[in-house]
Amino acid sequence: MEKEKLETLLIDYIDGTLNEADRTTVEREIAKSEEAYGLYQQLREVISAMDRSGAIEPGLQLRGSFDKTLRNEIAKEKPTKTIFFQPMIYRAAAAVVLVMAGIGIGFWINKNQQLERELAAAKKEAETARQMMLVMMDNPQSASQRIQGVNVAMKSEKADNEVVRALAKRMNEDPNTNVRLAALEALSKFHEEPLVRKILIEALAEQKDPVVQIALIQLMVRMKEKNAVKDMERIIDDNGTLNAVKDEAYSGILKLS
Repeated sequence: MEKEKLETLLIDYIDGTLNEADRTTVEREIAKSEEAYGLYQQLREVISAMDRSGAIEPGLQLRGSFDKTLRNEIAKEKPTKTIFFQPMIYRAAAAVVLVMAGIGIGFWINKNQQLERELAAAKKEAETARQMMLVMMDNPQSASQRIQGVNVAMKSEKADNEVVRALAKRMNEDPNTNVRLAALEALSKFHEEPLVRKILIEALAEQKDPVVQIALIQLMVRMKEKNAVKDMERIIDDNGTLNAVKDEAYSGILKLS
């Protein structure tokens, strides 16, 4: 039982004002608890001394005054007890915070290190794949290997300058038309890049493979590249140009004009 409630019941018990149930509860508490019994003895002596004093008003007023005084003393004790325990609570809370912070920092460091290792491994793997791709594209003895290298480049989200120039070389110089077309298709994926756009426009003026010429003209139309119109006009004026390519160039000029 809480001490404050016990004190109130004990005062009423000594005064004989408790009901049967509360009186039984107090008696049981006094019987089983030495602390409750000691408090009962102290309160009984104090109240008895007050009752014997004739200098003050007897009866309910006296007991009410005592009860008020007693409660004030109890109220004064509470902050003291709170102050006594607060540092321990704060130290315990601080310890928990420090432990949790330590665990969190340790977890973060481990996670960060693991992420760095994974990123390093991914970069290494990507660089290895990139080098293999360049080797495959530069294989002079196997057109299928060169096409495979081009296809790997096409799957990239972004091509760096070295890869772009390797693709441009395949598009402009490869002896196999299929390799040229594959390289053109790969480059078209990155046509919004300034370097790639420049290479594609220049290729239209240099390209002599009719199949690639037609594919380039169609690409210029999709890109809405009006700067390619002059190159299309030169293709039309070239006596060596196949009629199918000239027709495509006429169509391209009309669409871009």
